[in-house]
Amino acid sequence: MNRRVILALIVAIPLGLLAGAGLGYWQSGGETSVRDRGEPIVRLKLPEAGGEIGLPPIQGPADSSRPLVVIDAGHGAGDPGASGHGLREKTITLAIALAVRERLLEGGGIRVAMTRDDDSYLVLEERANIARRLGADLFVSIHADSAENDAATGATAYVLSEEGSSEQAEAFAARENRSVTVNGVELSEQEDTINAILVDLSQRDTESRSRALAELIVREAEGKVPMRRRAIQSANFIVLHSPDMPSLLFEAGYLSNDADAARLATEEGRAAIADMLARTIRIHFARQSGG
Repeated sequence: MNRRVILALIVAIPLGLLAGAGLGYWQSGGETSVRDRGEPIVRLKLPEAGGEIGLPPIQGPADSSRPLVVIDAGHGAGDPGASGHGLREKTITLAIALAVRERLLEGGGIRVAMTRDDDSYLVLEERANIARRLGADLFVSIHADSAENDAATGATAYVLSEEGSSEQAEAFAARENRSVTVNGVELSEQEDTINAILVDLSQRDTESRSRALAELIVREAEGKVPMRRRAIQSANFIVLHSPDMPSLLFEAGYLSNDADAARLATEEGRAAIADMLARTIRIHFARQSGG
C-alpha cells in the first residue's frame, strides 16, 4: 500500500466515524456550529482575529478641553455577574451606569462615554483600555456584589491596592514601552529604568487621586446610599490598572442581601446611587480644575 493511500485512510476513517455518529460541523456567516443528529447544539459567533474594538461615542460638550469620564457597566451578555433575589448584576450595573450618564449630561460641562450601553460583553482589559484610548480623565466601573453571607450589606468604593505598585509599574512599562505616553511623557524617548520610575510616580499620584474620589463618595453617600462599615477598600482589580488616570470600582451593594437587593431592584434606589455618583464626579472635576 503506497504512502498516499495510507494518508488518505488516516484522514478518511476518523471523518467516516464522525459522520456515522451523526456529528457534523459547518461554518457560515462567521458562525461555527456543532450538529448532533441534525439538531444544532452549539452556536458561537466568532470575532475578527486581532485588532482593537471600536471606541464608543463621546457625548456632551463638543469642547475637547472639557473633562471626560468613562463609565463602565460591569459584566454583560453571557457574563451575567452576581445574582440574587431574581436580579442579575449585568442588568443592575447597566441601569445605574445609564442613569449616571443621563445626570452628567443634564448638568452639562462634562463629556461622557460608556464602555457598553447595551447587553454586550467586553473582557476586563478592554474596559480600561477604552478609557485610555479616549484620553479619559476618570474611569468609574460599576458593579453589584454577592456574598455567601447574606448579612453582608452596603456599597463599597474600591481603589487599586498600593501593594506591589513598583512591580506593576515595571510590568506596565515593559508592556507599553515604545508606544505609550504617560502624563504627557513619551516613554519611547526614555530608558527602560526611567520608564518604570515615571510610571511608578504617576501611578502613586493616580492612586492618591483615586482614593480622594473614594472619600468623596463616602461623604456624598451619607444619609442617601448605605455604605459598608469599611466603605473604602483596596484590591488588585484589572480594570483599575492605569498609571495616569484616576480609576474607581463602585460596588453598589449585595444582591444576596434582602435590603440591598430590594433597594437595587427599584428605580428610586438606583436613582439615589446615580445622583450620588454624578454629584461626586462633578465635585471631583471641580477640585481638579481648582473650582
